[in-house]
Amino acid sequence: MQYYTYYQTPDPFDNLIMESDGQYLTALSFTSDQALENQTNEDLEVFQKTRKWLDAYFSHHIETEYPPIKQEHATAFQKEVYEILKSIPYGKTVTYKDIARKIASQRGIASMSAQAVGQAVGSNRIAIIIGCHRVIGTNGKLTGYRGGLKNKKALLNHEKS
Repeated sequence: MQYYTYYQTPDPFDNLIMESDGQYLTALSFTSDQALENQTNEDLEVFQKTRKWLDAYFSHHIETEYPPIKQEHATAFQKEVYEILKSIPYGKTVTYKDIARKIASQRGIASMSAQAVGQAVGSNRIAIIIGCHRVIGTNGKLTGYRGGLKNKKALLNHEKS
């Protein structure tokens, strides 16, 4: 069974939907929708831990204890990219090419496709906690973001202030 609940974000962010299988956070995504079908009112422990982490984040505190996360449908490559995303420091950005170079180096190969990295970043279902918003284009431009460029820009501005 999947459980869902909202997290009310401060302005200027869209609100978040937390999803869980009852034990793990399986998705955290922005929504501009104010109604969610099948929303549960259960205050699961994983939702409490996620709320605590998000409260700290939006208060500019760095919370090192992540809520329990499960990305069931992620490939080994995607999980490799997500680990790199989690290691990007608060307030910092990297490029898709930087991540591709790091993976190539870790694997002992000459190169890795930045486009493949971009696809993996775009498939991340756990916004903010897995810091995909911190990945930008080589030219410094903000590129696509599953949660919308408005939220990506707001997250980066939030972390710089």
